[in-house]
Amino acid sequence: MEIYPLFTVDHGWPNWLIVILVLVDLLIRIVALGWIPHNRRPSVALGWLLAIFLIPYVGLLVFLLLGSSKLPKRRRDKQTLINDIIREESNDQAIIGDHSHLSEPLLTSALLNFDLGALPMTHGNEFALHTDNHECMNAMADAIDASHDYVHFEFYIVAIDGTTRRLFESLLAAHARGVRVRILIDHLGSIGYPGYSELVKRLDSSGVPWRRALPIRPWRGEYQRPDLRNHRKILVVDGTVAFTGSQNIIDRSYNKRRNLRKGFQWKDLMLECTGPVVDELDAVFTTDWYSETDELFDEAARLELRAPQRGGAMAQVVPSGPGFEDENNLRLFNHLIYNANRTVVVCSPYFVPDESLLHALTTESRSGVDVRLYVGETSDHWLTHRAQQSYYDELVRAGVRIFMYHAPTVLHSKFLLIDDDVSIVGSSNMDERSFAMNMEVTMFIVDEEFTERMYALEAEEYAPNSVELDAESWRNRPLRKKYIENVARLTSSLL
Repeated sequence: MEIYPLFTVDHGWPNWLIVILVLVDLLIRIVALGWIPHNRRPSVALGWLLAIFLIPYVGLLVFLLLGSSKLPKRRRDKQTLINDIIREESNDQAIIGDHSHLSEPLLTSALLNFDLGALPMTHGNEFALHTDNHECMNAMADAIDASHDYVHFEFYIVAIDGTTRRLFESLLAAHARGVRVRILIDHLGSIGYPGYSELVKRLDSSGVPWRRALPIRPWRGEYQRPDLRNHRKILVVDGTVAFTGSQNIIDRSYNKRRNLRKGFQWKDLMLECTGPVVDELDAVFTTDWYSETDELFDEAARLELRAPQRGGAMAQVVPSGPGFEDENNLRLFNHLIYNANRTVVVCSPYFVPDESLLHALTTESRSGVDVRLYVGETSDHWLTHRAQQSYYDELVRAGVRIFMYHAPTVLHSKFLLIDDDVSIVGSSNMDERSFAMNMEVTMFIVDEEFTERMYALEAEEYAPNSVELDAESWRNRPLRKKYIENVARLTSSLL
């Protein structure tokens, strides 16, 4: 009697090929162990190693496409060149003017930022706050309508719609009357939004000099890691006034059907700036324009900081992103938080901290500092929101108070307040993407009067529209939610 096996597997592959595939698989894992951690944070390295060990061939392919969080060396060299020009024009001064009144932590913060980003801290600045997206775009259009020399426009998401149309008409009218208008729009950031295609056609037909920032068009030789993006928001007019902050140039609903169906409305915070920081913001634009076009225009090839010795708010622009060797924004945030004595207020739509930031916030809270975190009750990024929620337990155990801004508003403001005199407002979220993958711009302001206005804004607009997280009920949430959050957290270093 013959005995037949219950089943057979006829893979049709020769044994030698199977042996080779197994050996290659093993080799990938061994090499990855020593290669992936090089110059990477342990959390990031572990994320990539997990992907490679679970799905070696696919994980390795994705790593080769996305594994480097730096822009190509040619672009980083351009950043270095502009930094050298800035240092020369500012006589290598980290602080211009009297700084005898600065505390040691603030003095070292300015020195840190100058070492990383080359832009100095200056006196003589003034700031107005814009808390309504649509009103802010009208203010931008007014400034452009009054322009006579140049307009520099750089934003992450840009589209023509009923809200933004007036702003674009102002840009095109300025160009038509001889104002030098230059426009940078992040490529992947804007694709897919209603009104972007119309915008491209209008800009192409108008003759306005414009470029896609970090374009992904391999057929034209334009390629870098696709999730490295230009997330900056900058408008500079005639070197006299500038706008920066969290807002994109699109209707506050972002026009997508899903957003309209859910009633989503974005809440942002923008600064209208005058003083030497306008030149600093223009220097950031200059660098990005030069990186995309190889054009270093004459009026921006030098940084003429007409900074007084005293008076006005002290401020410093902090550029960061994959064009720099370090994570400039994260280093500043951690330095300021660790030197807080009374209060830390963080507002971030995407709060997925690395270990250093998480430790800074929980350490300060356990040291008796009042740490308050504002996040959204809802979000337009499902996975990031779940990863964010996985940190709530650890934060509230340390005494951090978490306030969730009511849905359906999508909280998109980004700011940090320290004690009585430090305010940070900009484009940077508190997550790995903003620290390592996005080109961001942050305004570091040292001024008691302005910081008092920021606390008033928190008390009048953010706290009344938020609900504080109840630690007990949060701990008792269903197990399936905890499971999803923990899985999302595994991806947090790669988000």
